Order: sequence, then structure tokens, then C-alpha cells
Amino acid sequence: MMDYTEINDFLKSNLDQSLAELSRLCAQPSVAAQNLGMQECAELVAEMLRKRNFTVEIMPTEGAPVVFAEQDGKTDKTLLFYNHYDVQPPEPLDEWYTPPFEPAIRNGKMYARGVSDDKGHIVSRLHAIDAILATAGELPCKIKFVIEGEEETSSVHLHDFIQVHKEKLAADACIWEFGGVDHREVPIQYLGMRGICYVELSVRTAAIDAHSGLGGSIFPNAAWRLIWALRYIKGTDERIRIPGHYDDVVPPSERDLQLVEALPEVADELKTRYGVEHFLKGLTGGIDLRLAEIFEPTCTICGFNAGYQGEGAKTVLPGYASAKVDFRLVPNQRPENVLISLRNFLDEGGFEDIEITYLGGEPPARTDPDDPFVDLVVRTAEPVYGVPMQIAPMIGGSGPNYPFIHTLNLPVATAGVGYPGSQAHAPNENMRIDLYLKGAEHITRIIREFGNSDL
Repeated sequence: MMDYTEINDFLKSNLDQSLAELSRLCAQPSVAAQNLGMQECAELVAEMLRKRNFTVEIMPTEGAPVVFAEQDGKTDKTLLFYNHYDVQPPEPLDEWYTPPFEPAIRNGKMYARGVSDDKGHIVSRLHAIDAILATAGELPCKIKFVIEGEEETSSVHLHDFIQVHKEKLAADACIWEFGGVDHREVPIQYLGMRGICYVELSVRTAAIDAHSGLGGSIFPNAAWRLIWALRYIKGTDERIRIPGHYDDVVPPSERDLQLVEALPEVADELKTRYGVEHFLKGLTGGIDLRLAEIFEPTCTICGFNAGYQGEGAKTVLPGYASAKVDFRLVPNQRPENVLISLRNFLDEGGFEDIEITYLGGEPPARTDPDDPFVDLVVRTAEPVYGVPMQIAPMIGGSGPNYPFIHTLNLPVATAGVGYPGSQAHAPNENMRIDLYLKGAEHITRIIREFGNSDL
């Protein structure tokens, strides 16, 4: 068994310096949806990697640049880390206790936009690499980083980037951008992600808004028109009505059922955390709830905009309305098929006037739970967290893991610094410093044991 005393001592004694580096990265805005600070953040990430003697390229795409880095190790075996430097918009700003791009530490946590998703994961991995280099003088294997800037906007250009640069990104295994513990402090291994098809639906029924007294009974109302179209897409039974939408769905396997059955009950924790009183379709808990959470397709209205929504009353009839809608996809659904079917369905229903703007998407993808690399990541977690890591076959969220699994042919495993209260995508996003340290320690074990394994 490898000794980690010296490495762990380094991680603890240099924690403050690492957190200062993380604070600097979080202070740099990098909001992909608003194209805010993207180039500046890419250059900062590149600077941090060069500091560790990585060979670094800032590679352009049609959107935000991708930061690629590599460093040779004792063997040619290659471990690829995927991360992203872009963050969600910080709004609503008035709900933050401290400004989102002014990192603050209080009560054992660092607060900032992007500190958990995904900048804390980036810097904790660099902290782990620092510890290995400081104690061993070299890496035990070759390490590559691909750090993109469009993950929060569906990684629109990453799929083509990976296809074009397939040889440059070649590796033997991949550590994904996130990971962490659940509400019981148990580390969870997430081996798959749902896909997504994200669209904006919009309609214009008049050149300008009208006085509701003038037009209420004689003009078409864009808001009602869009509401009726949305109601046409999904019924009150929660069933998506697009013909053939469920045809490609692959039901969970026996292995999936075994893994989900072993996961903890989440009903009460979800109700408490999110303040919901009940679940859809009469679900109350147990394996049925856990299966529905990850293995069922969804259609979610993420936002709706029409008319006047300020203080007080304004009697106006909207001439324009729009809605952001995401479809979460399960194996083997494809976003391009959903897009075509949605257009045909709206047209057949008399909603030819509803415009569809495709905002991005990606297919679902999964790694075999019995892959030897998954076993290595799971096995090396227990000494760090004090309890065995559990395996979840899928997660409800989406990400660009499909080209890593199916184009680069890599097993993809998760390991990181997250926890359920991180409030990623919400105000007061935060990261627990104790988990930051544990996440870095886990990464050191993954790198060292991967470098010395026969995988």
C-alpha cells in the first residue's frame, strides 16, 4: 500500500495558498451566457497550468476558447481531466450575501459564483498535482487537461473540437468535472449523464404591445398563444405528447436496478432542501422515485417572458412572448431527433407560427460500472472519506460526456469537491473547505495508483 503521509501533509500545509489561488480564479468573471470575461479567464487558467510546468495551448473555437494542457510523467499512460472555466450568470444579485465575484470565506466555506461549479474542482486538482510534484519530483503518468468555456451553455462547440483534435486528446481514462458527497457525507460515483435539447420557443402576434382594453377581445395575445403551444407539448399527466418521443428510450438494466436499489432514500432530504410538499405522478419515495429522477425524459419550462411584470398594474396585451424549454434525454434519445419531431408536432397542431431557436444540446452517455478504472476511483475514495464510495448509474443533469465516451473511447469517472448544499447555479454558491481538501487528496490517490496500475 502506498504511503500518503507526506502528500497529505503538503496538502494541509499549503491549503491557504491554494484557496488564495482559487479566490483569484473566482474573482475573474466568466459568464458564458453573457460572453463576460471569457478570454481573460482562459488566460488565467492557462497561467495557472504553466505554473505547474504544463505545456499549454489556448485553442480557439467558434465560441469560447478551450484551454488544453499536458505534462509527461513516469509512464506514457495518460489520464485526462475534463473541466470548464465558465460559470452561470450570478443573477438575482440581491439574493447574494456577498458579491458573487468577490470570494468570501465564512463558516468553513468559500462563497463565490463558480466556486463549486467548476473552479473549485479545477484548483483542487492543481493542488493535488502540486503535492505529487513536491513529494515525488515528477508525475507517475502523463496528465492532460481540457478545460472549456461553454459547459454552462451546452458545450455547443466542444463536440466538434474533440472530433477535430481526437489524437491530441487521446488518453486511457478520464476524470470528469464534478464529484463529491451526498447528504450522508458518502462519496458518490456518477457514471452517466442525461442528454439535453435546449430550445427557446417564441411567437409574435403583433408589431407592438397593445392596450388590453383595445385589443383584449379582438387581437391575438402572444402570451396565450405560447401557453397553448406549451400545453400542447406536455399534458397534466406529465407525459410529453410529441409522437415517438419515448420510442428510443432504453429501460434501466438489471445492473442499473441493483445500483439504484443500493442508493439511499432521498424523499425526505429533497423535500426539506427544496421545500416541496410532494412529487409528481404520486411518487412518494423508494426506488421508483430514484429511477424516475434519472431514467425518465423530461420537458421543463425554464423561463417565460411576456408583457409587463414590473410593480403594480399595466394593462397591456403582449405582442411577443418567449419561453426557454429544456428536454432532458435518456439513453438512447438524441437532441437532433427531438428538434425535428418538435417542429413537425407543432406544425401538425397548427402552431406553425411558434419559432424554435435551438440553444444547444448533447446526447446522454454512460460508462460501464464494472470498468477497472471505475473500480480504481471507487477504491481510492474509501481511505479519504472513511466510508465506501457508492455508484449511481446516472445523474439527472447533463454534460458533454458523450464525445469523451464514444469519440475518445474513454471510461469516465467522477471525483470532486461538491456537496448537496453547494447551491450551484443559485445565489450564494459555495464550497466546503474540508471537502476541498478531501477532494484533492482523492485526486492524488487516483493519479498515483493509476500511474502504477496495469489499466
